Amino acid sequence: MTGQVRTVDGRVAGRRGQATRQKLLDCLSDMLSSSPYRDVKVIDVARKAGTSPATFYQYFPDVEGAVLEIAEQMASESSALAGLLEGRSWAGKAGWQTAQDLVDGFLDFWRRNDAILRVVDLGAAEGDKRFYKLRMKILNAVNSSLTDSVAELQSKGRIDKDVNPAAIAGALVAMLAAVAAHQKGFTSWGVKQAELKPNLALLVHLGVTGRKPTK
Repeated sequence: MTGQVRTVDGRVAGRRGQATRQKLLDCLSDMLSSSPYRDVKVIDVARKAGTSPATFYQYFPDVEGAVLEIAEQMASESSALAGLLEGRSWAGKAGWQTAQDLVDGFLDFWRRNDAILRVVDLGAAEGDKRFYKLRMKILNAVNSSLTDSVAELQSKGRIDKDVNPAAIAGALVAMLAAVAAHQKGFTSWGVKQAELKPNLALLVHLGVTGRKPTK
């Protein structure tokens, strides 16, 4: 943990306090993976962390405040998603590999952070600007890089000049997010994870290049 960590009343937390705070966040994250967000209570988080509600309130105003802290940490880690496209080629076999790596990385990120992302999506859908901004920060990590990729191909004359790079990128990122959030649901349609990834990568490749991939 970097920088100073402060309590709700503004005091700087020491090492022990920072460790307690992080344990509360870890316990809350664990609980969100098995319980609906609105069913999680302060007393339950404190009990799981082996401390008291009073200690919880030293670091967070309420459960929502702690959830936002977890979401902020996750959103900061999403910058790694941009690295999936940096310096990558969309030509030939390399382009097919780029599409596959983007899909793999995106689905993996969503799977690892599924519990907190569900809460972020819920808050954003309900109009909470704090959760909406976090969701956009996560998606922008990919959207900006994908927009640049489409624009570069367009500048080289490889895709139609009438294509709007931002619109294509936004549509593809929205598709990736929707599929990533519904990964478990695909099994009920008879689609295995091993089958989902290459087909999703095919759609991404077609969307970016307008062409079937060279395999």
